Amino acid sequence: MESIMIVDDNDEIRLQLKWGLSAEYSIIPASNPRDALSLFRKHSPKVVTLDLGLPPHEDGVEEGLAVLAEIIRESPLTKVIVITGNGQRENALKAIQAGAYDYYEKPVDLQELKVIINRALHLHRIEQENKKLQAGLTLAGTDTFGIAGQCPAMQKVFSTIRKVGPSDVPILIMGESGTGKELVARALHSLSLRKDGPFISINCGAIPENLLESEFFGYEKGAFTGAHAQTQGKVEYASGGTLFLDEIGELPTNLQVKLLRFLQERTMQRLGGREDIHVDARILAATNIDMAKAIGDGTFREDLYYRIGVLSITLPPLREREDDILLMANLFIMRFSEMFKKRIKGLSASARRFVESYGWPGNIRELENRLQRAVIIAESPVLEIQDMGFAGSEEPMAASSIWNGMTLKDAKNSIEKHIIVSAMGKFRGNIAKTAEGLGVSRPTLYDLIKKHGIHNSSDEVTEKNTPAAKGETDGAY
Repeated sequence: MESIMIVDDNDEIRLQLKWGLSAEYSIIPASNPRDALSLFRKHSPKVVTLDLGLPPHEDGVEEGLAVLAEIIRESPLTKVIVITGNGQRENALKAIQAGAYDYYEKPVDLQELKVIINRALHLHRIEQENKKLQAGLTLAGTDTFGIAGQCPAMQKVFSTIRKVGPSDVPILIMGESGTGKELVARALHSLSLRKDGPFISINCGAIPENLLESEFFGYEKGAFTGAHAQTQGKVEYASGGTLFLDEIGELPTNLQVKLLRFLQERTMQRLGGREDIHVDARILAATNIDMAKAIGDGTFREDLYYRIGVLSITLPPLREREDDILLMANLFIMRFSEMFKKRIKGLSASARRFVESYGWPGNIRELENRLQRAVIIAESPVLEIQDMGFAGSEEPMAASSIWNGMTLKDAKNSIEKHIIVSAMGKFRGNIAKTAEGLGVSRPTLYDLIKKHGIHNSSDEVTEKNTPAAKGETDGAY
């Protein structure tokens, strides 16, 4: 049974809370600052409810704020819920700024308070897990390269990595932009027998088509104007290690043929050369496109697909990793707080609600970038929605006032679509500016437009007017 400390000088309130909560929690009551701190150090409760008006100055908040500061100093993960009287919202906000988890106004409704306490305990468990991750959890004895997750989908991914990492078969990693495909590739490499060899990455969507072949296979001196010396390609550099083909779905069809030949024969020729060069490299590939559709459309070769995807790993988008969003957020906050020498304690209550309900179209990369920005510009130890670059008005309304029977997944999709439509309207259909404003790549924005069926209406921008529909392309992040 979890321990909850109740700090209040009012005997009736202490008895009321003890009576109402003792069936679910082990209650530790305290009526003054000295007893509160003594019992806190003895029992280390995860959650504390704290009345700010404590003796000897019951009419002020100095004693309560002093207790709060000492608790946070000794145990930063402890969640302190400040309980205030009517009209004391200003004092409650001071406590939030000082590190309190949340506040609740008297008179106390036990059911509502239980919801806040359970949420605080859940966050405490997540932050404890964060602490373990920060200390360095391992994946099969190897660094996880920043991969973290406790949801069932990510546990399945970790299990697959452990199973297939030591093998030498080609693996296709699928998932939206920003879900961590390269991190998975590096984890697979680190678990393989080739871990001491090179890990060579090629972003097939970021290199101009006329340079791709020389980037892949290198060239001989005099092969073309400007080829002043023999140059090895990345395929050749990967020999003895791993070749990671990122965004392979963007590879032009003419180069797909040459890559298929290399995968079949394990030999290649430099551009302008005639010598067959044997290359021993494991192939890992990643894509954010629907490969079945690409094969059906004729933009990707089916035989190449079967060569690169002997096994596959699919990464879930962040919006479907509900158990991981706050975990990842707190990990990034700890990392950037240390990096930029800032004393950031975490997210405010409203920022936590926003982070959990926002659709994160840019996935982990967007979350990371938003929180890096927030830590850098934050002026208080608690991050707010505005610090992440969102307008304060974007905080979701209370669930009790808007829930209409839709599932949480449907609600997230609705919010995501609304934000995309709003951004496209603000930037007058300019895809580049819209993608930049949302913190995603243009290919990801195209995917989201298609996913949500955004079409022409009084308040939506037609996909036909976007550069993607006119044949323009852009490299994925």
